[in-house]
Amino acid sequence: MKTLTPKSIRPPFGNYVHGTEIPAGKRMVVTSGQLGIRTDDSIPESCYEQAVICFESIREILRDGKMEPSDVAHISAYVTSREYMADYMRARDEFLAGTGRVPSSTLVIVSGFTREEFKVEVEVMAAK
Repeated sequence: MKTLTPKSIRPPFGNYVHGTEIPAGKRMVVTSGQLGIRTDDSIPESCYEQAVICFESIREILRDGKMEPSDVAHISAYVTSREYMADYMRARDEFLAGTGRVPSSTLVIVSGFTREEFKVEVEVMAAK
């Protein structure tokens, strides 16, 4: 995959690129939005812990599709408050650590999710 960050536009605000080119012939995996809920149905209070669970779930989905974090082309994330952006980005950066590349990314502030306790939801598109 090729990263696309033209010098003619403002650089990204964080650890992401403006675009990702996926070459023809790549196999793709697209996840549903993952929420910060454990297999025992418990939901941590902090956005950071919820985001870590989101990325752990994504890692498992990728593994099931015979992919890994370095195959992620794009991340879309949704948080319920600006105050949660840094916690989400910390979990995202930990998920991408050691991959040698960063994907394109979207982060949106939303009014809420299906349950009030949820603070973050994350989905990815990966290609290999």
